[in-house]
Amino acid sequence: MTILIPAYEPDNRLLDLIEQLHAFQLEPIVIVDDGSGPSYREIFEAAEASGCILLTHEVNLGKGRALKTGFGYIQEAGLPGHVVCADSDGQHLPHDIKRIFEKLLSQTTPGIVLGSRRFSGTIPLRSRFGNSVTRAVFSLTTGTKIYDTQTGLRGFSLSMLDWLCQIPGERFEYEMNMLLTAHRDGYKITEEYIDTVYLDHNKSSHFRPLIDSFRIYLPILMFSTSSLLSALLDFTLLFLIQGISHNLFLSVVAARLCSSIFNYTMNRKYVFTGGKVSKVHQSLPKYFLLVILVLLLNYGLLYFYNETLIIPLVIAKLLTEASIFLFSYWAQRKYVY
Repeated sequence: MTILIPAYEPDNRLLDLIEQLHAFQLEPIVIVDDGSGPSYREIFEAAEASGCILLTHEVNLGKGRALKTGFGYIQEAGLPGHVVCADSDGQHLPHDIKRIFEKLLSQTTPGIVLGSRRFSGTIPLRSRFGNSVTRAVFSLTTGTKIYDTQTGLRGFSLSMLDWLCQIPGERFEYEMNMLLTAHRDGYKITEEYIDTVYLDHNKSSHFRPLIDSFRIYLPILMFSTSSLLSALLDFTLLFLIQGISHNLFLSVVAARLCSSIFNYTMNRKYVFTGGKVSKVHQSLPKYFLLVILVLLLNYGLLYFYNETLIIPLVIAKLLTEASIFLFSYWAQRKYVY
């Protein structure tokens, strides 16, 4: 196996971790100095002297870029076995790192193994709250339940390195993009519960609550924005066509067709692929099967609200969209892309 540790301004806990990993015979160890600067050179030199492979960024580029640098090196150097990533601040214990590797060995198909923290005992509020919010949003938008979406202890099958290097994101958002992309590309996500270790209330964390949270939620926000713009287009076209034709069925079909083409294009190019265009022949048929189902639901609910309950069309349309939004949102992420 290969251990990959991205490090930015680490303290002696990195050296303690390296010593413990050697004791467990978990090696080789690749460390990426993400632009820590001259003040931390002594720590990295000590790590290199102990037998670690040291890669260096001249300036801080972010955790995502540091991981990609490590993945790229491991692939080019042909280092052995699967890859387990761990943080440099002492939160991940050697026996848990070994368990992640053993879980990878037991898998029959390539996938991701997450070292999921139980969040029991005394946990810093920002860590507990942040993971709870991310877990809820991730589950809502993907239909997949993951207990710890923010863990830095992650194992990957060796064959996934090229895929990992292509995922967009340079900083903390990279790890969320990884999870959002895994299901779409056929990689199973498995969780292995580990001990939760927070030293000095997690003061060593370089996570910036506002900026980095925004980066993490950006892929989900992009999905929501695409859905909202499509809904607004559908809403506008419905009333324009209805005003001209006075035919509710024609208006619903034409508006939904136009907004669906717009939504498919946005999601395929920007939301689910991070700029890497997905294969049309795979996603297009599934997408428009979903469109047909949503269209039938849309018309049925709109007819029920407007014609049966005699609710004004504007309110009926709002009620209809609210009724089917979450279903469409979930189905696109889980089955289409």
